[in-house]
Amino acid sequence: MHYLKQREVQLALLIVLLAGAVGLRAPVFLTPGSLANLLTDSTLLIMLALTQMFVIVTRGIDLSVASNLALSGMMAALLAVNYPELPLVLVMLVAVVIGLLLGLVNGYLIGYLDLPPIVVTLGTMSVYRGLVFVLSGGAWVSSHQMPAGFIAFPLSHLFGITHLVWIAAAAIIATWLLARYTRFGRDLYAIGNQPLAARYVGISTARRLFWTYGLSGMMAGLCGYLWVARYAVAYSEIAYGFEFTVIAACVIGGISIAGGAGTVAGAVLGALFLSVINNALPIIKVSPFWQSALTGIVILTAVLINARGNKKAGRQILPLAMLQPSSRSAA
Repeated sequence: MHYLKQREVQLALLIVLLAGAVGLRAPVFLTPGSLANLLTDSTLLIMLALTQMFVIVTRGIDLSVASNLALSGMMAALLAVNYPELPLVLVMLVAVVIGLLLGLVNGYLIGYLDLPPIVVTLGTMSVYRGLVFVLSGGAWVSSHQMPAGFIAFPLSHLFGITHLVWIAAAAIIATWLLARYTRFGRDLYAIGNQPLAARYVGISTARRLFWTYGLSGMMAGLCGYLWVARYAVAYSEIAYGFEFTVIAACVIGGISIAGGAGTVAGAVLGALFLSVINNALPIIKVSPFWQSALTGIVILTAVLINARGNKKAGRQILPLAMLQPSSRSAA
């Protein structure tokens, strides 16, 4: 845990230093408007990284999040276009439920049928992406077809802050509480540390995995609506390849691919770090080809650091207080 905290502090300082360095080269990057746009642009990545963190903690992976996002977003857009009188809350709820159901498909195949997560989610990634094309007929849903309220919500302001930022803040708080103060969250770390031992102590691994992938899908569904409304367009290639950016954010934030280690703060900082890079490099006129290369170098460096940290730090399933003999036993 000390290593993780140290890693998060270092990553936060690195983000500040990176932003400062870019600001020296291009002062416009540090203006309040630019930083506000950066924060807004990072929200969807942060939200998806939060639930991807839970999946990775269990030694899993969800490659279908971007396809789930695309399918949920497309269905929300088509629903709003064909039934413009529907309340926005209902359209958002439909997107969330669709995402949840798609995630639960992954959870059932992985949790109850014990299939490999990478194989299952790679398959559903292709299926969901194909369904986007089938449902839309390959056509785009553009801004002039969507109701004004549908498009306006994500970037509307509440107390001077966009709804996107408020929703992301609520997601951060909710996932932090889930990870830190609930049995569900503690069980996920136990499963990631020692799956067999977790079963021996009575943790229902299948049920936990079922709902973990459902949670990931639910977040993807919500982000599906927010993405489509934020950019005012829905098409079959929405967020194509974004699942790898989400996973990269988790890795950079210190979430161990080997499972059992990772924090909400790490996922948020990893997403912010990538957002700073993606927003800063075009401003300082770095070639798009170099942008991809630099992002890849950052990911490889994060993997190496994680590997070294895992070698130094031992793993622990139960709190130390539970491992110590009770006073009655000692007597």
